[in-house]
Amino acid sequence: MSAKGELINRLRHLGLDAPHFDVQQDGPAHDPHFRADIRVGSQILASGEGRTKRDAERVASEAALDVLDADERVAAPLLPDDEPEESLDELDAPADAVWPIYADVLASALQVAHKRTGKNASLDDVRDAAARLYADLLTDLGHGPERR
Repeated sequence: MSAKGELINRLRHLGLDAPHFDVQQDGPAHDPHFRADIRVGSQILASGEGRTKRDAERVASEAALDVLDADERVAAPLLPDDEPEESLDELDAPADAVWPIYADVLASALQVAHKRTGKNASLDDVRDAAARLYADLLTDLGHGPERR
């Protein structure tokens, strides 16, 4: 099965919307360059580039599968637009609590948050989205904050 077909099946299995592929073409006709963004709802899950539209969609699909493979729970927070996001102040953690650092999980959370917040997001938007995602993942794994 192609990466695009596998992605569609995986998202369907997770109960998420089907992916939408936004493809842009740049460059002259004799040397085109394509960029594909994969959106689930209104959020970008992954992007890819290639010399053909098919290659760009394949690379983007492979990147999206990598994001989903990083942790199956990463896909769960892809919220519809009408659900409000909780603020960092609403996380169930005491003010003096310190979240443990798991570099791979944090890196994945930052990567997903960066892709989901869009190109016009501020650094604070990306940081807040990553913090929410990271806290949710650790809480789901039973690794909550530690008191100082």
